[in-house]
Amino acid sequence: MGAREHINKVLIFIVIIAIVLKYLPLSQDTKLALGYSKNSFLNFTEVTAKNQYRSEEHTVVTEDGYVLTMFRITKGRNCHHPKKQRPVLIMHGLLENSDVFLDAGPSAGLAYLLSDACYDVWVGNQRGNNYARRHIKLNPDKDADFWQFSVEEVGLYDVPALVDHILQNTGVDKLNYIGFSQGCTAYFIMCSERPDYRDKTAVMIALAPAVILVNQESVLLKTIFNSALFFKRILEMFGIHEIFSKGTFNQELMEYVCQVTGPSWTGRLCGSVGYLDSYNPGSMTSDTQQLVFSHTLMGTSLNTLVQYGQVLHSGRFQKFDYGETINLRKYNSTQAPEYNLSAVSTPVLIIQGKSDKLIGNKDTKVVSRRLPNVLELVEVSDPKWNHFDMLYNRDIKTMIYPKINEYLQKYSEN
Repeated sequence: MGAREHINKVLIFIVIIAIVLKYLPLSQDTKLALGYSKNSFLNFTEVTAKNQYRSEEHTVVTEDGYVLTMFRITKGRNCHHPKKQRPVLIMHGLLENSDVFLDAGPSAGLAYLLSDACYDVWVGNQRGNNYARRHIKLNPDKDADFWQFSVEEVGLYDVPALVDHILQNTGVDKLNYIGFSQGCTAYFIMCSERPDYRDKTAVMIALAPAVILVNQESVLLKTIFNSALFFKRILEMFGIHEIFSKGTFNQELMEYVCQVTGPSWTGRLCGSVGYLDSYNPGSMTSDTQQLVFSHTLMGTSLNTLVQYGQVLHSGRFQKFDYGETINLRKYNSTQAPEYNLSAVSTPVLIIQGKSDKLIGNKDTKVVSRRLPNVLELVEVSDPKWNHFDMLYNRDIKTMIYPKINEYLQKYSEN
């Protein structure tokens, strides 16, 4: 590309951004006229129904009053046998929602693949995203207390509440658990702090577990975590407690770029999820690429990002650091203690990508050594497999699903 052509593309891009900024947030009619994917306006049950899967919506209330939406796929399009008795709970990562497990489409989306294999599939949501932005008493738009949580509370309250709801509704005593990134973090916190829940899981499958961040290489992610950590007090002074939520400038702008400007413009930007990750050319279909930011940047608390910043700087998988004074009162120690990975006695399968910039391979190996019951640590054979390929790669069915299915089958026998 010549210098003049490059400059012209940059100028056109600047003009596009200026237009978008003027009219944000865009109405649904405007988005449709611009060519947004119709799937970006549908919720979980509507998307599955469009693809000939039946699903239902469940409401779960946590012990501390947060109202979470969870979805259950009740009929897979290609399931022609009775459902396996042991249900499977899938949990998304940071700043995402349940819909990310559908975005790769029926031929690759993990929720679809599991349902087609006749698993009883449940897909959860963590507090603070657009499906879980409710509380029995607190108003997220008015009450700062709603946002006084970190990933610790997701592990302490959200995952246990979802587990209990599934077991109560199915009548079984154990389920199987699949976590992606923060979905793994929350599970390990639950086992550390609420060990009775270890016996409610037959097997845990960890896809790119976000636990130790010493060797993570994403400059953008480091910047986000560091900014939250160092500007926490200033942000709170201005009443900013909710971060990167659906409908705000960042999400609307990134969604517009991925939905409208075309693959020649956005392949690397959207394919690497906003430059957070390494780029795996051709790993996503164009339909999936369009949807990436329709279900990413779905909201969380400032404290969640702060806790990751603390983990990044300490090199420890630790509880939230409130400062020496509050730590002493809360933990009986001036230093925030580490979570106890040795308490995770559940059998664990770990799957990791070789080109994952968010979770370093060395860090995953450290985690696997600290967990007492690791069945296998699998590195995906594709050398370009990155963090978000676990959700969006068109080859999920052949690259990681067979190993997932192998262990789910083994631990689905009651």
